[in-house]
Amino acid sequence: MAKRKKAAGKRGTRGTWSTKDLNLLVKLFSNTPTAQIAGKLKRKTDAVKKKASRMGLKKSRRYLKSIGRA
Repeated sequence: MAKRKKAAGKRGTRGTWSTKDLNLLVKLFSNTPTAQIAGKLKRKTDAVKKKASRMGLKKSRRYLKSIGRA
């Protein structure tokens, strides 16, 4: 019996973050809405939040204050 290949996701390598993607995430995360970053990276918002959290990235106080959360 032949084995089936798994269907590839939209990006082909699901979960893999390129160096370019990581650099953009670091550059933008503190002062840019997460949904906007997700759009630029063509990833789900939750994936961006999780990756940023694992990398120890935080939103800046100025950004949080501008959206009424600080």
